[in-house]
Amino acid sequence: MLFRQLEYLVALARERHFARAARSCHVSQPALSEAIRKLEEELDVLLVRRGRAYEGLTPEGERIVVRAQRILADRDALQDEVHALRTGLSGRLRIGLVPTATGAVPLLTGPLCAAHPLVTVEILADLPAGEILRRLRSFELDAGITYLGEDVSEGFRTQPLYEERYALLTSVAEDLARHPNATWSAASRLPLCLLAPNLQGRRLVDDVFTGLGLHPAPRVETDSVPALFAHVRTGQWASIVPYAGLHVVGVPPGMRAVPLVEPERTAPIGLVTAAREPGSVIARALLEAARHIDTATVLESLPPRPGP
Repeated sequence: MLFRQLEYLVALARERHFARAARSCHVSQPALSEAIRKLEEELDVLLVRRGRAYEGLTPEGERIVVRAQRILADRDALQDEVHALRTGLSGRLRIGLVPTATGAVPLLTGPLCAAHPLVTVEILADLPAGEILRRLRSFELDAGITYLGEDVSEGFRTQPLYEERYALLTSVAEDLARHPNATWSAASRLPLCLLAPNLQGRRLVDDVFTGLGLHPAPRVETDSVPALFAHVRTGQWASIVPYAGLHVVGVPPGMRAVPLVEPERTAPIGLVTAAREPGSVIARALLEAARHIDTATVLESLPPRPGP
């Protein structure tokens, strides 16, 4: 009964609405509300602020939710561990990606699923880097592929995958497309379509421009790498894209991807999991697989140029 009560409380904290929380737990709203009331009685503390509707958690409720998330995650990890001992690794892996890391995930999930046929994968793409870490801390994700910055430190395990490199994607009619590389300064003068400012991939690009004393104003911004390519494909825009994205979408006909230099900026991308015990057995298997997969050779080079 305690596990069920904790599940209901975590669902309420996530959904911030009694009816939605009840639906997510496949119970009636009165049943969910009564279970949480009984938990409050057993703990002798008020967890939920109630008025005519849900008004949030009390400070005590916020602390209990954090403990409840860990308790439920440890229970699930233990069940997975026991099941793996009996029948082999199985279950669902939830992995979050920053928009530029789409090309990396199949290089990891392919070998994992081949080695463990009972494992399934749920991919949540186009997440901001900070959101991935938040969901890892709250046990909403088992793993993430994101930038390995200073904020990825205590509380996480990391496995470097590759260095993100950048290219100018532009029309073959553009003069820069006929050169072996292009400078960031020259790229800043083109009509640009870039990632949204709240994304780490965009902030890295802005940092390079700012360091050069440049302040280009993109006409189009998006949180989706495929949307960048869709705009560039029209021939009206140019963009700055990661090599890894080119391996997913390819270089559109009539376009060229030109390495950006002066400076040759890179950013480390890696696999991140929560550093807790026992932790997700599937996440541990993914982390172990990543140590033996050479993603850098593929994703740190440009794909072959398309024909004329």
